[in-house]
Amino acid sequence: MHIREASNSDLEDVLLVERLAFGEEEEAELVKYLVSDRSAYPILSLLAFKDERPVGHILFTKAHLRNNQNRLPVSIAILAPLAVVPDAQKQGIGEKLIETGLELLSKSGVALVFVLGYPEYYSRRGFKPAGRLGFDAPYPIPDKHADAWMVQALRPGAIGSISGQVICADTLNKPEYWRE
Repeated sequence: MHIREASNSDLEDVLLVERLAFGEEEEAELVKYLVSDRSAYPILSLLAFKDERPVGHILFTKAHLRNNQNRLPVSIAILAPLAVVPDAQKQGIGEKLIETGLELLSKSGVALVFVLGYPEYYSRRGFKPAGRLGFDAPYPIPDKHADAWMVQALRPGAIGSISGQVICADTLNKPEYWRE
């Protein structure tokens, strides 16, 4: 397996992975709109390949904090979505996509990465419940799913020194995307 940054010419492969992974068009449409949404830039889009076949995709988009009480400049991103085609799942591809993405984001100066996802999965990859740490989601998360809103610090001391509400790209700024 190898992972590389996706280019504009890879869009059809990216959308195919999204469709196969989720078994529907919704995630593919979301990705299609996000990669053309200037408010999401800079983005990091990674494709995983197995024997030259695209089998996984991850997308990180720019976000920012509102009411950051310390007013420290901070670069943040949102992970959405992560997709692995069904016949390649449970082989570590998603984990490797996350690891590679976080490493590249860290090198680019991103301090925090947020995700709304399965706590059991993302907590094993270093994510922690964000609400408890002072970070509100773009839209309220129901209490029973509060732990699904998660964050990972890529810069030491970022958690605890900043807080606020995460403001996402325009495409993601819809309440239906913030229900787990």
